[in-house]
Amino acid sequence: MPETLPAPNPAVPDTPTADAPSESGWRKPRTAPSLREVYASIKVPGQDASFWRKLMAFWGPGLMVAVGYMDPGNWATDIAGGSRFGYTLLSVILISNLFAMLLQHLAAKLGIVTGRDLAQACRDHFSKPVSMVLWLFCEIAIAACDLAEVIGSAIALNLLFGLPLPWGVVLTILDVLAVLYFQNKGFRVIESIVAGLIVLIFGCFVYEILVSNPDYLGIAKGLVPQKEVVTNPGMLYIAIGILGATVMPHNLYLHSSIVQTRQIEQTESGRRMAIKFATIDSTVALFLAFFVNAAILITAAATFHKNGLFDVADINDAHKLLAPVLGAGAAGAVFAIALLASGQNSTLTGTLAGQIVMEGFLNLKLKPWLRRLITRGIAVVPALIVTILYGEKGTADLLVLSQVILSFQLSFAVVPLVLFTGSKAKMGVFVNRPWVQALAWLVSGIIIVLNVYLLYETFLG
Repeated sequence: MPETLPAPNPAVPDTPTADAPSESGWRKPRTAPSLREVYASIKVPGQDASFWRKLMAFWGPGLMVAVGYMDPGNWATDIAGGSRFGYTLLSVILISNLFAMLLQHLAAKLGIVTGRDLAQACRDHFSKPVSMVLWLFCEIAIAACDLAEVIGSAIALNLLFGLPLPWGVVLTILDVLAVLYFQNKGFRVIESIVAGLIVLIFGCFVYEILVSNPDYLGIAKGLVPQKEVVTNPGMLYIAIGILGATVMPHNLYLHSSIVQTRQIEQTESGRRMAIKFATIDSTVALFLAFFVNAAILITAAATFHKNGLFDVADINDAHKLLAPVLGAGAAGAVFAIALLASGQNSTLTGTLAGQIVMEGFLNLKLKPWLRRLITRGIAVVPALIVTILYGEKGTADLLVLSQVILSFQLSFAVVPLVLFTGSKAKMGVFVNRPWVQALAWLVSGIIIVLNVYLLYETFLG
C-alpha cells in the first residue's frame, strides 16, 4: 500500500530560531519535529485578535489528549470503584484529573518552547542506552493501551450486535484503514472526528446519570477526600488503579507534539500566547474527561452499590445488569455505544502517539500503515488468544493487566518531563516557577509511590 503524505510544510525549522532558548542544555542539536507533515499547518490569529478567535484556533489538541483519560481501560476501575464503595472514590478521580492537568500543561509547554516533543527531548538529553530503555518502555505502554482499545471495541461489538469476541478482536484490525484515511485528510479533520465522538460519549453518560437517579448529596460528599481511601486496603488498591488508568503516559508524548501543529510566532510573546491557550484547551478538555469517568463511577454506584451489587467489576456484567436494575431498556445499548465510541477515539490518538514515539526516540520514520499494523498486531494476537481460550473472564483480566502496565511506565514519562521543564538551560525564560516545579515533583513522587504499591499488590500482595 503506497504512502500518501502531504508535502513537507515550509514552516518547519531546520535550525533553532535566534530567540529560542539556548541549545546548550541538550546533548544533541534539535532535529526536525515529529509529524513533520502537519507541523505548523494550522494558522493562528495575531496577538491583536479577540480572545475567542485565538481560543478557537488553539482548540483541538486538548480533546485528543482527553481521549486517553476516558478510554476502555478506565471503565473497569471506575465500575469496580462505584459498585464496591459507592461515591467515595469520586475524590480520587478528581485528584487524578488535577494531576493530569498539571502534567499536560508541562507537556504542552515543553513542545511549544523547545520545538521538541517529549520523546525527542529524551533522546537529545539522555545517553543512547537510557533512551533505548525509555523507548522500549514506552512502546510496551502503547501496546498495552492498544490492547485496551482492542478489547473495549470487541466487547462493545459483542454487546451491540452479538458478534463473538474473537471476531470482534479481528475486526478491530480494520481500524488501521480508518486511521490512515482520516490521517491523510488533515489534522483538523482528525480533531473534529475526535470532538464528535467525545460529544457522543458525553451525551450517553448524561442519559445514564439521569436514568440512574443518583444521590446528588452523596456525589457532593464523594468529591471530598476521605481518610478511609488510604486506611482501607481494598479501597486504596482500586484508588491506585483509578490513578493509573487516568494519567496516561503516552498522552504526555502526544501532547508535546500535536501542540506544534499550530503556526505560532517564534517569539517570546508568541510562545506565551500559545502556552496560555494550549493550557486552557487541555484543562477544559480534561474537565470533560473528568465528567465521563465520574459518570461511569456514579452510574455504577447508583445502579449496583445502591442495590447491594458490590462485586460488579466487569464491563460485560455492568452492561447485563444496567437495564434490569434501572428498568430502562436503552440503558445497556447507550452504555455499549459509548464504549465503542471510546475505543474508536483511542485508536486515532494511539496511532499518532506511536508514530511520535518511534520518530522521536529512534529518528526512524515508518510508513503510517506499517507502523499502525505492527502496533495493532502486537495487541490483537494476545487478545485473540485470550478470548478464544478464556472468553469474557479472560478479556476482563487482560484489561486490568493493561492498566497495570501503563501504571508501571508512567513514572518513566513523568520524571523526564518535570526534569526538562524545570531546567533553565533548556526552557530559558519559560522555566517552571519554583512553586510549579515543587508541585510537579510532589505529584511525581505520589505517582511513583502509588504505582510501586500497585505493582507490589498485583504481583506479590
